[in-house]
Amino acid sequence: MTPDQMRDASLLELFSLEADAQTQVLSAGLLALERNPTQADQLEACMRAAHSLKGAARIVGVDAGVSVAHVMEDCLVSAQESRLYLQPEHIDALLQGTDLLMRIATPGNDVGAADIDAYVALMERLLDPSQPIAKVAPPPEPVPAPILEELAPDPEPALPRQSKPMTEGGERVLRVTAERLNSLLDLSSKSLVETQRLKPYLVSMQRLKRIQSNGARALDALDGQLRALDLNLEAQEALADTRRLLSEAQALLAEKIVELDEFGWQAGQRAQVLYDTALACRMRPFADVLAGQARMVRDLGRSLGKQVRLEIEGEKTQVDRDVLEKLEAPLTHLLRNAVDHGIEMPEQRILAGKPAEGLIRLRASHQAGLLVLELSDDGNGVDLERLRGAIVDRHLSPPETALRLSEEELLTFLFLPGFSLRDKVTEVSGRGVGLDAVQHMVRQLRGAVVLEQAAGQGSRFHLEVPLTLSVVRSLVVEVGDEAYAFPLAHIERMCDLSPDDIVQLEGRQHFWHEGRHVGLVAASQLLQRPAAQSNDATLKVVVIRERDAVYGIAVERFIGERTLVVLPLDDRLGKVQDISAGALLDDGSVVLIVDVEDMLRSVDKLLNTGRLERIARRSQQATEAPRKRVLVVDDSLTVRELQRKLLLNRGYEVAVAVDGMDGWNALRSEDFDLLITDIDMPRMDGIELVTLLRRDSRLQSLPVMVVSYKDREEDRRRGLDAGADYYLAKASFHDDALLDAVVELIGGARA
Repeated sequence: MTPDQMRDASLLELFSLEADAQTQVLSAGLLALERNPTQADQLEACMRAAHSLKGAARIVGVDAGVSVAHVMEDCLVSAQESRLYLQPEHIDALLQGTDLLMRIATPGNDVGAADIDAYVALMERLLDPSQPIAKVAPPPEPVPAPILEELAPDPEPALPRQSKPMTEGGERVLRVTAERLNSLLDLSSKSLVETQRLKPYLVSMQRLKRIQSNGARALDALDGQLRALDLNLEAQEALADTRRLLSEAQALLAEKIVELDEFGWQAGQRAQVLYDTALACRMRPFADVLAGQARMVRDLGRSLGKQVRLEIEGEKTQVDRDVLEKLEAPLTHLLRNAVDHGIEMPEQRILAGKPAEGLIRLRASHQAGLLVLELSDDGNGVDLERLRGAIVDRHLSPPETALRLSEEELLTFLFLPGFSLRDKVTEVSGRGVGLDAVQHMVRQLRGAVVLEQAAGQGSRFHLEVPLTLSVVRSLVVEVGDEAYAFPLAHIERMCDLSPDDIVQLEGRQHFWHEGRHVGLVAASQLLQRPAAQSNDATLKVVVIRERDAVYGIAVERFIGERTLVVLPLDDRLGKVQDISAGALLDDGSVVLIVDVEDMLRSVDKLLNTGRLERIARRSQQATEAPRKRVLVVDDSLTVRELQRKLLLNRGYEVAVAVDGMDGWNALRSEDFDLLITDIDMPRMDGIELVTLLRRDSRLQSLPVMVVSYKDREEDRRRGLDAGADYYLAKASFHDDALLDAVVELIGGARA
């Protein structure tokens, strides 16, 4: 291989990637060796990492890397062979060499020959005390490890054909830009939404099928009447041709309905897999944001004269790469805060009956679609009396009020801008840029942070942020006949208010919520939509909270909870008041996602200008249209009750039957607008029930929905062939799916 080939840009890139991986091995191993210098497995791992870097540096012609890795390898081999017992100064020097190797491998980060010579002399002095001590220039701020997904594509292939592909966890790794991943996710989400648009077509065809059935019955009745008139042969043949053509149309339509249903189901399944795969491409393990954090905690502790260890749980928890990037700064701040403010000096810990080494724990997990982080330390906790005094000294509260503040209320002051308990400024703290910055960054992620503590036992920060910024779990509501989405992270609760629940205080409308009066505001005024007329006896209210601000936002209707794919607004629109982004619902219609912080600012503006409008109390009309009736047939008591309550809450009248025979008797004796039936039932199953219904002249046009645990294609086809208009699998059953299907088949609860 020629010198030019050895210096080829692609090889240097590979060396940089290898250095990134091997220095992480070195950092983790050296931190473990600091606690137990004789761990054979860690000594072996560190020695191999240094040896690999030495070989890689030699291949690409980076002599500085060869020199540094060589003396580090010598030190580790000496420790392996028990010729050297690793002391803290050895660990310091080896970590310094790790940083130096990363600087050497980072493009554009030149390292001078004097730094290399000084480091080699330092290591030789540690290995041979007779050598003179050399000083090494301190490394600059750590350079973030290169993120593979963000490397821009080269005009030419970066890796030569003979190169081995990069691997991660045994799998090939290809370079893809973040923009392309975002585009792929956007396209896959739109594909998923497009498949949902087939449902209305399927419902229309099913209605057409019922119309044809009614037409066939009308033709049969006409045939019976005309036979009495003794028609001539031509008229009888024309009638027979009409019946034959209608029968062929019915058969063709039934066939196409089954094909469309099968196609829609398969397209939906594939679109879902495509979307899940595209989303998974954006997900990275939580460990990616932790690179260097354990080292940072250790180094900061040593600089402050403290012994501190960081324990991490849940490194493999998957999180969106954009969320990971935005979490690095607040996590680093909280970790530095824990070392500086939380962990005591070793002598203080020993006097308090604690081990000299302080412990910080960071745990990551998934809970209800959120990334939950818990960062705790076993330090001294927050001195509440000192905090109370600082609040008074800064004139944030009168002394008599400060004395009555609870622990939770006191801790909230730590999140105020410019607030610090440090009396003097240090390199680590005291400048007043503290937990308020952490809170701001977490809220930018649509998350929340809470501090808890116990005096003498340490503090605990609880953070909740979305797993991905590409998807947001929301409550979709209707305002002015349009759909809007409130992110669930900002919703405290939903409620129905009766007119008696609304009170007037100081000229404004309020209602009682969790021991306090909450202001009531119309969403139609905030979003500048016309207020729709409603005859509901209750008012639908979404209670939103941001910090200490709590308001009830009155809407027209709760559509339901949805997981929405966030579609950013066009930059040319600028900042749209009270709106953060858009999304598409299952039917392809657009929904706007509310910016809750901006909306609360709009509420304050209306209050300050005195332009807040009152919400008119609504009353029930004297006469109401009759409610539509639904018969639920299922042998499972749980399923029957669930469906009955869902339909009752939506305003339908509901009757239940325990099996097909019981359902058939109910259908023959009462009038219903819809039948919902299971398939597997004793005495008479759902297929028999639907078949009997379609043969009955009075009942054959009744809409039928099958809800079954069976979700195979042959089961779906069997149900639809028997005459069902809609097939819903219990495996994918949820409240909205059932109610949406009922609305598609028979409309709302009122006739």
